[in-house]
Amino acid sequence: MSEIKRIILNEMSYFGAGSRSVLADEITKRGFKKVFVVTDNDLVKFGVAGQVTAVLDRANIPFVVFSDVKQNPTVKQVKLGGEEFAFSGADVIVAIGGGSPIDTAKAIGIIATNPEFADVVSLEGVANTKNKSIPIIALPTTAGTAAEVTINYVITDEENVKKMVCVDPNAIPILSIVDAELMVSMPRGLTAATGMDALTHAIEGYITKGAWEMSDMFELKAIEMIAKHLPVAVENPSNVEAREGMAMAQYIAGMGFSNVGLGLVHGMAHPLGAYYDIPHGVANALLLPIIMKYNATSCIDKYGEIAKAMGANTVGLSKIEAAHAAVDAVKALAIKVGIPERLRILNVKEVDLEKLANSAFNDICTPGNPRSVNITDILDLYKKAF
Repeated sequence: MSEIKRIILNEMSYFGAGSRSVLADEITKRGFKKVFVVTDNDLVKFGVAGQVTAVLDRANIPFVVFSDVKQNPTVKQVKLGGEEFAFSGADVIVAIGGGSPIDTAKAIGIIATNPEFADVVSLEGVANTKNKSIPIIALPTTAGTAAEVTINYVITDEENVKKMVCVDPNAIPILSIVDAELMVSMPRGLTAATGMDALTHAIEGYITKGAWEMSDMFELKAIEMIAKHLPVAVENPSNVEAREGMAMAQYIAGMGFSNVGLGLVHGMAHPLGAYYDIPHGVANALLLPIIMKYNATSCIDKYGEIAKAMGANTVGLSKIEAAHAAVDAVKALAIKVGIPERLRILNVKEVDLEKLANSAFNDICTPGNPRSVNITDILDLYKKAF
């Protein structure tokens, strides 16, 4: 008997510049009465959140805003958001932002309907929640995390200094609105970091142990689109074609990895975020070519496909040469968009590498890696990255 596969996606998504205009109609026809907006202070300050709340204002839909969300959101912030949601009387959550606001919204929404998980830390891993989240409508403002289409979310447990990866089909937003106009104001560094995060999702989702034909289809297309559009989006932020290309590519990558898992790059990136508050996309991008090289012989045929999707000419190359071409293409892209090449540049301390390796070994993403690893292997990889 063949292995049973599963795929979970949003029930509905909209794409295209200006697509946030459908928000009010969707809220009204679904019968929601009051909106709890989850975003961050920078998006409020620079008017990005306002582009969305203006749609609610014009339709006279009442809302309250919770913007106390930081990069790498914490258990404390989720608890605070949960309290404010309960007080608000809202019946739907609109999440505006990158992975941090959307992940925070997922945790708030799950706890609101599953109060036995109010401690937040019990949500780590595959939590046995019984009820679907409060309905969430997600509008991403970065082209990286694909949080708007995934069953995953990440919350930092500051007390235990770790990033908790939570996997829960009940947390997936009911509706996603992927409007590239909300991404135009992203600065160069954030565009690069989130774009490389999307590339990491696509590559790890393609080679992870759980990958299969349908996820492969998504991930290869995402790799091709990111290689084409990311350099343009970084160099020319106002290029609408590049912004829309990246918005679509990161969503497609999410459709795949959300259903099959990731690998060691994410396993090693999460401790860097927990201990040093390094942006997740930067950590992924720095580690990706190093760990790709480590994994090459375990999925050598797929590396040839990655090389071609990245635009490399593999005609006449042996399998191992094509694999090296894939690694080189990823590294060249990371350098081109300005990703740091060494952990020491990010003020990581060499004395902490062993502690980081232990955390990475125990991360929920690590077992999905195509090549088995132990703590010594991970420590060696951190040293190479240092």
